[in-house]
Amino acid sequence: MSEFSTYISRLGRRGIDLYVDGFRSMTIGKSLWLIIIIKLIVIFFVLKLFFFPDLLQRDYDNDEDRANAVRARLIENSTSSNINQNQ
Repeated sequence: MSEFSTYISRLGRRGIDLYVDGFRSMTIGKSLWLIIIIKLIVIFFVLKLFFFPDLLQRDYDNDEDRANAVRARLIENSTSSNINQNQ
């Protein structure tokens, strides 16, 4: 290993150790982080469930139809963006 890569490796390890030691010495912070993580999981689950329905599953019967719909949409978007760039 070269000196530079050794230095970068040692610097990265020191940065990781800084965060690990700081988290290890927390008392009430661990409980707060646990609450934050649980809230984020619940929020993203609810958002996905109610605001991002599976439209492909709902609108198409099989995987081949879904793939064709996605392919057509990608081609449609790419051709329209090329037209907009040329203007």
